[in-house]
Amino acid sequence: ASLNMGSLCFRNINALAPMVRVGTLPMRLLALDYGADIVYSEELIDIKMAQCQRVVNEVLETVDFVAPDERVMFRTCKKEKEHVVLQMGTADPDRALIVARLVENDVAAIDINMGCPKEYSTKGGMGAALLSNPDQIEAILRTLVNGVSKPVTCKIRILPTLEETVSLVKRIEGTGVSAIGVHGRLKDERPRHPVHCDVIKAVSQSVSIPVIANGGSLDLIKAHADFEEFRKATGASSVMVARAAMWNPSVFRSQGLLAVEEVMKEYLKYAVRYDNHAFNTKYCLCQILREKVESPLGKQLLSAQTNEEICFSIDEAKVDAIQTNRGDPNHPVLDGDVTTMRVKFERREYPGEFSPKMFLLEWSRKENLEQPAYETIQRSQDRAFQSIVTMAGKKYRSTLWEKSKKFAEQAAAIVCLRVLGLPEGRVGEGHSGLVGKRKREEKRKDSPNEEDATVGCEARKRPLSENPAEPRASSGASTLPNGVTHKASAV
Repeated sequence: ASLNMGSLCFRNINALAPMVRVGTLPMRLLALDYGADIVYSEELIDIKMAQCQRVVNEVLETVDFVAPDERVMFRTCKKEKEHVVLQMGTADPDRALIVARLVENDVAAIDINMGCPKEYSTKGGMGAALLSNPDQIEAILRTLVNGVSKPVTCKIRILPTLEETVSLVKRIEGTGVSAIGVHGRLKDERPRHPVHCDVIKAVSQSVSIPVIANGGSLDLIKAHADFEEFRKATGASSVMVARAAMWNPSVFRSQGLLAVEEVMKEYLKYAVRYDNHAFNTKYCLCQILREKVESPLGKQLLSAQTNEEICFSIDEAKVDAIQTNRGDPNHPVLDGDVTTMRVKFERREYPGEFSPKMFLLEWSRKENLEQPAYETIQRSQDRAFQSIVTMAGKKYRSTLWEKSKKFAEQAAAIVCLRVLGLPEGRVGEGHSGLVGKRKREEKRKDSPNEEDATVGCEARKRPLSENPAEPRASSGASTLPNGVTHKASAV
């Protein structure tokens, strides 16, 4: 007999669908604030979860499931206890039961992922790989339904034929699950393909348990009112959304969508309150920004490395200032004796044979000035680099941190070039006339024909430090008292 006595209702609800990297605690809580009835965790793999210890975190007032390497695999809190569904990736009934029993007192239901087509989920027979193994599906679901006290559900994708899909869903219903989520696409279809509302409708009519329709984000669900339209189109009991909520979780608000800046600030409150991992925070905020990720606000967010820095980048005064100065995001700011700008070196934007560092070097030679000198530091927490270039007695740097010493120096050179109003070699900039003497000599020697492009091609293939127009940098390294590695080079 089933022990499944859970009280969570799956009829007439709007749910936050499970999303890897997105469905962490801050997003789930925000979705609940905006009106979601049920929120699913990201998919959690049974092998990893089975190794976790349940830890009550008294500081954060959370329950944490902590892996042997001390990573928090799943964090939850009292506010979501009656609404959160843990989604599991599994292909093994016994292991699934171990995990379900580990978490059952801290969640409202357990869901098994049977629809994700990505390798992350399908390896080991999990996710959409289960769709071709209905016996294993039955074994997993029956074991859980009979083994835990909370509702058990699963989420599938549709099969190649309607008959196959309905047959599978009826077998799933027979296991005693409380509801079934149906993503209305085949496992080989992607978001660009239209969702098959007619198949979800046929599935809904074939079973008596609640069917939760999924897959309408791109074309059908853009605002709260669209939930009901999607529900009618699919004949389903309920609706769950993934991308529409990822882009703006206020889609659950019956009063209408909020501006992304406001949503981001609300998200950040939870990210800081519950000590969310900064990289996860940044990832989720970038999904909310979408095409605005290239805006000044987006660039400021991308450069942040901690939740505190992210907060600063989205601080209300900062947002207002950015919006006021939106027409000139590269306005230089004096920081002590260093002129700074928010500049990131994007290699693809400088495809020619000359880098910004080389343009600056050539200009210094042309003006008979001392060569530019670079001083680079590396911060310990993420090994990122920032460089200051000294040119004609003045210092320049980017406020953004780069992934390598070379990129940090290029960014500093760009700041200097822009402040001086000089060409930097960017795409679409046109011919600058700054060509190094040695480069001209090499071109005359190797390619008498001025139209011959061979030299240019060869130069593109060489690393920046090997370019004839740029002497090798001499560099030293030392460690600053704060643990930051200090690197200096002449060029």
